[in-house]
Amino acid sequence: MFLLHEYDIFWTFLIIASLIPILAFWTSGLLAPVSEGPEKLSSYESGIEPMGGAWLQFRIRYYMFALVFVVFDVETVFLYPWAMSFDVLGVSVFIEAFIFVLILVVGLVYAWRKGALEWS
Repeated sequence: MFLLHEYDIFWTFLIIASLIPILAFWTSGLLAPVSEGPEKLSSYESGIEPMGGAWLQFRIRYYMFALVFVVFDVETVFLYPWAMSFDVLGVSVFIEAFIFVLILVVGLVYAWRKGALEWS
């Protein structure tokens, strides 16, 4: 026996949550004025006439540093609920979390040895 009627609220929420941004973008595209001219297509820098090209190449180190930060930031998001319910979960979950942290430490050592964490 399928009990799909218990998920009616979930599906209603999912449909409404999907329709709101779609309708917002559609409405703004419909009501927004369209005026493309040379002034509208030029880059704007605080009212000052732009000098040179807009293409500026960044070093890959900035992206690598940000990526390493995001990985370890997400790690704390996963470890926080585990730490809050540590006493209930038991030893097997402790071992799994230890393996998870160990994999991340190996990744940190790899990034450190490759020089991804150095600014100079």
